[in-house]
Amino acid sequence: MKAIRNAVLTLALTLTGVTAMTEPFAAQAQAQALSPTTIGVMVILTVKAGITRERIMAVVPDEIRQTVQLYLTGKVREWYSRSDGRGAVFLLDARDDAEAHAIMDALPLARQDLIDHEYIAVGPLMPLRLLMAKP
Repeated sequence: MKAIRNAVLTLALTLTGVTAMTEPFAAQAQAQALSPTTIGVMVILTVKAGITRERIMAVVPDEIRQTVQLYLTGKVREWYSRSDGRGAVFLLDARDDAEAHAIMDALPLARQDLIDHEYIAVGPLMPLRLLMAKP
């Protein structure tokens, strides 16, 4: 029970940005957490300020066709519209930010410099390793 309590506490601390762990078995999990495995890259697309809807919509048909092709080849795992209407969110099957940049920079909206991108490498939730550690 103490191990579960410690794992939940560590998970909560990690999710709030606190990385100091004091339990002895946490040192191994912390070392593993410092080098997480990247399994994808989340890309947040935002239309640049001052770009009109008409300008975006003129490029969207080509953007959609090329994005569908990326989906069919497995590079785009998931894609969503932003609820604020200012862009999209993609989850790419990419090893790192550089590969994700190469994928996104080849699309029409990026080539015409109409959108900004934010790249976030993602991987397994590292604190879950604590649940697997033996107390």
